[in-house]
Amino acid sequence: MRIISGKYKSRRFQLPKKFRARPTTDMARENLFNILNNKFDWESTHALDLFSGTGSVAIELVSRGCPRVVCVESNTKNYAFIQHVKEQLDATELLTIKADVFSYIKTCNQTFDLIFADPPYDLKELDTIPSKIFELELLNENGIFILEHSKEDSFIEHPLFKEERKYGSVHFSFFAKDSVI
Repeated sequence: MRIISGKYKSRRFQLPKKFRARPTTDMARENLFNILNNKFDWESTHALDLFSGTGSVAIELVSRGCPRVVCVESNTKNYAFIQHVKEQLDATELLTIKADVFSYIKTCNQTFDLIFADPPYDLKELDTIPSKIFELELLNENGIFILEHSKEDSFIEHPLFKEERKYGSVHFSFFAKDSVI
């Protein structure tokens, strides 16, 4: 796993053997952050990374200057890897939570400027995630929710869908309450 930009730029972390996650590719992550750089002042952005996997998105957010990033991962080995990276970087801005994402969001008592979710592509509740994020009012005003998914899924009919970006096999759907993304 490579950190693309910011204070930890070019740092690399070797994933353990038999790691059970599908990390967002470097190319897709780099393109995603190129879009987001024009939309966020990182130093004032509070973010939530759901289904964190390797933690690559959460660590990238911290590296770019986010003062608080919460990442939620239920898999014990994945969570341990994220904790290891956090400790190696002394990334005190990162709060790692070992929990089921759906349980966590139901009890979450804070809001975020940016929420990113990279669930398993075959997750049966995948299509419910955007609605749950908005029903639970987890986004701040002008906040953006991004869902990573496969080409087999489409969210264009969701009332808060704004756009989809494709980078190889990785698709990002953007959602927001306001009309500007």
